[in-house]
Amino acid sequence: MEHITKRFPGVLACDDISIHVGEGEVLALVGENGAGKTTLMNILMGLYQQDEGRILINGEEVRFRGPEDAFAAGLGMVHQQYMLVPNMTVTENVALGYQQAWKPLKLDLKMVRDRVIEISEHYGLQVNPDAYIWQLSVGEQQRVELVKTLCLGARFLILDEPTSALTPQETDELILLLKRMKDELSIIFISHKLNEVKALSNKVTILRHGKVVFNGETDDYSPQEIAALMTGHEVQLPENKEPDMHGAPALVLKDVCVRSDRGFLALDGLDLTVHEGEIVGLAGVSGNGQRELAEAINGLRSVERGTITFFGVNLANKNPYYVIDHGMGYIPEERNVEGIVPPFAIRENFILKDSDRERFSHLSFLKKKSIEENAKRLRDDFDIRCPGTSTSAGSLSGGNIQKVILAREITRAPKFLIAVYPTRGLDMGAIEFIHRELLKKRREGIGILLVSEELDEIINLSDRIAVIYKGKIQKVLPHAEANRRNLGILMAGVNEDE
Repeated sequence: MEHITKRFPGVLACDDISIHVGEGEVLALVGENGAGKTTLMNILMGLYQQDEGRILINGEEVRFRGPEDAFAAGLGMVHQQYMLVPNMTVTENVALGYQQAWKPLKLDLKMVRDRVIEISEHYGLQVNPDAYIWQLSVGEQQRVELVKTLCLGARFLILDEPTSALTPQETDELILLLKRMKDELSIIFISHKLNEVKALSNKVTILRHGKVVFNGETDDYSPQEIAALMTGHEVQLPENKEPDMHGAPALVLKDVCVRSDRGFLALDGLDLTVHEGEIVGLAGVSGNGQRELAEAINGLRSVERGTITFFGVNLANKNPYYVIDHGMGYIPEERNVEGIVPPFAIRENFILKDSDRERFSHLSFLKKKSIEENAKRLRDDFDIRCPGTSTSAGSLSGGNIQKVILAREITRAPKFLIAVYPTRGLDMGAIEFIHRELLKKRREGIGILLVSEELDEIINLSDRIAVIYKGKIQKVLPHAEANRRNLGILMAGVNEDE
């Protein structure tokens, strides 16, 4: 890609960017949220058209009118925000782009289904070909994206945060798989996880504010040096080394049973207690009931049996407004669907839960000045990259959408906070900031349930770590006893105490 420039209203997303990827080479493309990485790759895949510059494949200039042209040229992309049709099955989603299955007057779905099974088994990417996309967790949907791209026969692979929803074991397997595939494929790998960048890539390119600020050989730099080049300062992730606050129970779940969208018990007699002033990390492979647990607590999913006691009040089967009114903060897994209203302005998304409060309205009329002042303060405090507070939230990069949700939930003065993958898709500088904010809330005496598959994040921040497997808590470990090995074993369903 040579001298690529792309402008959006009020934003210069890509500013004269040039990158080069050789045959059998892995280029890591890194940078802070909103640096232009995803926009650049969307141009390469024909989803956007560049304003200036050109793309060359094997020395010949190409201009893709759409993704189908990119597929035909052997390019495939696993998007950060999945490109799947929710009310279709996994097989049907793959079939949409699988030209070999389209016969005269017939679509050979059996052939596609067999191909999905073959690819998923070959690469160890477990997916159910008959499941509807809307029934799957975010992690499972990302696996579907990867299987879909491999089914379409990509020879040049673009991976936009492919491991953000995978467990450490799955991530290690994916890195090994991609290393083996380097002989056959060229890869552009976008990731904020710099250990993965080091493990996989040959070269690294760093973007900042839409410009290339660094090019180099990956082996010549440590993860810490790459992080410093990305952010402009040394990044040091904080750890929870503070004394136990011995707070009273804030959230107590007893014998909770909840059904999944597919009808089976996603939570099957789950017990868990979180105290005031402690962070309890919930570790587990995606799809073991984390989503259903968070939704049941927040009134988004019915509870078949059991109690969810929140400061003495049973929240089971209460509506979301009731839960919010009692002081619950919630950072959801589905940020685009549950976390924001995409067409609304950023300033409106900041007050979604407080629009009827006296601070932002009077006699049902919104106080525009107060809303604007609040939005500007949160935008600056949380470093949300956007042209202005009137920008629609849905037009932001994934990481900046996450910052909008975090800013709203953390600053509402909640009595308790449920954080589901709070740093997914965030750069190292933003992760450092969010971790400090969570520890600050802990010091204020707020209980936090932290749902994450990032074991380093859970180990660094949690006072206690609960491992969930098939809807039950396998074991709760104190911080001092937790390490990547024993958590990984428990996440796989093996309890060494039994």
